Amino acid sequence: MTTDEVLAGVGPRLRQMRKEREVTLAALSETTGISVSTLSRLESGLRRPSLELLLPIARAHQVALDELVGAPPTDDPRVRSKPIVMGGRTHWPLTRQPGGLQAYKVLEPQRKQEPEPRTHEGYEWLYVLSGRLRLVLGEHDVVLTAGEAAEFDTRVPHWFGSTGEGPVEFLSLFGPQGERMHVRARPKGA
Repeated sequence: MTTDEVLAGVGPRLRQMRKEREVTLAALSETTGISVSTLSRLESGLRRPSLELLLPIARAHQVALDELVGAPPTDDPRVRSKPIVMGGRTHWPLTRQPGGLQAYKVLEPQRKQEPEPRTHEGYEWLYVLSGRLRLVLGEHDVVLTAGEAAEFDTRVPHWFGSTGEGPVEFLSLFGPQGERMHVRARPKGA
């Protein structure tokens, strides 16, 4: 991969990291001391990244500089990611590269919430590891238990979270519109 190709990937990576952490450009600007316009131009690829700009962003997101620039992987295939807490949920990223299919292990604490279905572009696949996961999808309101999976188009209003009966641990795979997971499961009793 050429230097220009590596640098071209920095902007989308910065945008994805900021959005995953649910941080606005204004909030990141305040934390880093970098203007909103400069941050926006970095994310859109209109400004070439420099060490002076990337170091404060890496500190603000609490990640290694390698994660911002997408340093080529070493011979070690393990994904070493730090948990991210968003909206009370803890997410462990299971993929290294931004864009394309993204995988997360998620821990949702025990809590009773009123569902607030949302829509966005993409396709999602959920697999429950332990506990009970409530999924509201369009007109459906179902509870998934350990070993059960669901897949859906995220343009359908959806919400998922704890049933309020205990914590739930699940895997979430999310991809751009058109990417789908193929789940093969044995029929019950087979």
